[in-house]
Amino acid sequence: MSRLRDWTELELGQQGRVLQVVRAPADVLSGPGAEVDPTAPEVVRLAADLVATMRVSPGCVGLAAPQVGVSARVFCVDVSAHPKTREHHGTFVLCNAEVVESSRNEKAREGCMSVPDLTGDVKRASRILVRGRLPGSGEEVEVRAEAFEARALQHEIDHCAGLLFLDRVAGAHAVYARQTYL
Repeated sequence: MSRLRDWTELELGQQGRVLQVVRAPADVLSGPGAEVDPTAPEVVRLAADLVATMRVSPGCVGLAAPQVGVSARVFCVDVSAHPKTREHHGTFVLCNAEVVESSRNEKAREGCMSVPDLTGDVKRASRILVRGRLPGSGEEVEVRAEAFEARALQHEIDHCAGLLFLDRVAGAHAVYARQTYL
């Protein structure tokens, strides 16, 4: 886990480009992403682009490749600045990630850049262990996450599997118009 805390996007060796975020019902959001070679130059470029796009998007705590139009199992997460965050691992990108352990399901409100006008109540595990690979080196890492970071990781892993948070709400009664605060 300390390896992940020490990781920075500087290891990617390039500046990312800011990409346009696609919105539902775009087809790329509803199909499973392809497994990737984390050492491939195009995957390293995608990782840098995801971080750059997340950084310029207000309130964004994670972004998956399908959200920028690429059907691949790559995502970035950084919950460090979010008010609901207790513990976190900083900024990181994972390839081909999967949840290998989970416990303590809790319901909480989620939003998504690809569904900008809605939020919804989603039940997710509040303690998880995720295994994935770092872009560039391909090194396998494990992330033990709790609470808000665990939720963000599951949200992004869902994107890579072709699922939106709307696919996980209990029904229309658990979907809300997003509030705008000035």
